Amino acid sequence: MRRFRTIAATSAFALALTALAAAPASAFTTETGEATGEQEYVVLFAEGTSSADARAAVEAAGGTVVSENTDVGVATVRTTDAGFAEAALAEGAIEGTAQNRVIADVPDEAVSGEEAKKLDDVESEVRQGGGETPAAPPAAAKKGGKAITPEPLAPLQWDMQQIDATVDGSYKVEQGSNKVLVGILDTGVDGTHPDIAPNFDAKKSRNFTVDIPVDANGGVIDGACEDEADGSCEDASNVDENGHGTHVASTIGSPINGLGIAGVAPNVKLLNLRAGQDSGYFFLQPSIDALTYAGKIGVDVVNMSYYVDPWLFNCASHPADSPADQQEQQTIVKAMQRALDYARYRGVTLVAAAGNGATDYTKVISDGGSPDFADYPGEVAYTRDLLDPATCTSMPSEGKGVISVSSTGISERKAYYSDYGNGYVDVAAPGGDVYDTAGNTRDISKAILAAYPQALALEEGAIDEAGNILVAGVVKSCDAAGTTCGYYQYLQGTSMASPHAAGVAALIVSKYGVPDIIRGGKYLPASVVDARLRQTAVDTACPTPAAFTYTRILPAGNTVTSTHTCEGTTKQNGFYGNGLVNALRAVGK
Repeated sequence: MRRFRTIAATSAFALALTALAAAPASAFTTETGEATGEQEYVVLFAEGTSSADARAAVEAAGGTVVSENTDVGVATVRTTDAGFAEAALAEGAIEGTAQNRVIADVPDEAVSGEEAKKLDDVESEVRQGGGETPAAPPAAAKKGGKAITPEPLAPLQWDMQQIDATVDGSYKVEQGSNKVLVGILDTGVDGTHPDIAPNFDAKKSRNFTVDIPVDANGGVIDGACEDEADGSCEDASNVDENGHGTHVASTIGSPINGLGIAGVAPNVKLLNLRAGQDSGYFFLQPSIDALTYAGKIGVDVVNMSYYVDPWLFNCASHPADSPADQQEQQTIVKAMQRALDYARYRGVTLVAAAGNGATDYTKVISDGGSPDFADYPGEVAYTRDLLDPATCTSMPSEGKGVISVSSTGISERKAYYSDYGNGYVDVAAPGGDVYDTAGNTRDISKAILAAYPQALALEEGAIDEAGNILVAGVVKSCDAAGTTCGYYQYLQGTSMASPHAAGVAALIVSKYGVPDIIRGGKYLPASVVDARLRQTAVDTACPTPAAFTYTRILPAGNTVTSTHTCEGTTKQNGFYGNGLVNALRAVGK
């Protein structure tokens, strides 16, 4: 039905940051997939341009505004004029244009260079391996004299143990406030999942996207509307038909309710600010709109586990790019930064995944997958060598004011797939590494366990109609009465590391925030949250030697090695930034 961009630890282990094909830039498609012959752009207006002047400039260039975000000065524009982009730049009110292409999520596991494969190439690895049977939960602790009982699946949550988000750790001090709002910019959140529902704020959640069944060439993007679980391409704001966003939300804020797992901040409110398609693609305009909305309503923390494409790196002046492509990349960076600034200025702490390309973002590197629509006429991917990190930016993780999070495995080593770089990574957090084992062989339980939508599990064949588990790496857990059950899956990636840091940030706002007299809830400046998160992270030194070699014995039996060099000091380095986040230290012992 759908082509998934997200690779689960239960599903496959070899998707790189090179993206799968998406909608062509040359055609806008209807829900039936019929090409209208129109092009769609995101237009960035000059600072201070009035709405009237902005619309007049678009019309003068041959376009029509279909939606406008006046808070940050951008609009979605459609046109049949092939010369629109050039004409728009001649208008003084327009600063730049970018074709409204999609933006891709950071995959849950990726390898680099010659190891890169697309999803269809690695289906032979689907759900091999297996998880563990939970041991007896640890003894109950107390908060304020009241016993805190560990969740049934707590023994499988090595990630929470690593950052002291446990009944003996941060849960005794601070479990988060229901006045603190955490926004999940992702593929959606299953607000009906029993281990999310108690903390899910349906009223404030929003879906900023509409599913796209097929592209203009008939290629499947999200799949037919009638095949959706809800039979619609306009999903409600409590729906996730991919699973990625639900996993992220669960890691941040699954409650302590005796059902399955607990998140880092088990009492905070979770909002679905859906900016991504079922297929894992994201549009530029919804991402901007979601950030703007977060700033307006008083969201305290947002998690962003994706990067803006079609360009993994948006370069201002790379000689291999045409002037039009250079201009587009500049527009993407400027438009996203405006939205990030808008949100952060209003108290939103911005947390993002560092990426899974296993590369040092501070070095001159190559990008062989951009633009990532090479399957379509006029869109040919090419290798851009010698990318200058000073002029090439990956968004949002390299956006100003954004906390970039690298990933660790169970041994606290940097995960083999995690991007890194001294000055790029701000903090580290557990994201899983299934090869972080004594024999360097694949163990799915070394990934991260979190919520899995039941409807999706059924659709993917992970469970049957009776709710029985059919594959390894999926876990079912029920309450004491056996009347309410939830499903959980193992995923790994910096997508999974980022929500751990976001959860700790939410605890900081809960503990130290003051009443927000304008929008309600709590408020703490993002700069203060950022500083506290870094100051309380556990200093983690580079490995010795600093050039660390990863060895992985893949299920097929072949051995793969790669070497990453960590630069910096114990207090700040390229693998861990300012250290490994710690929930207990962040809220005080």
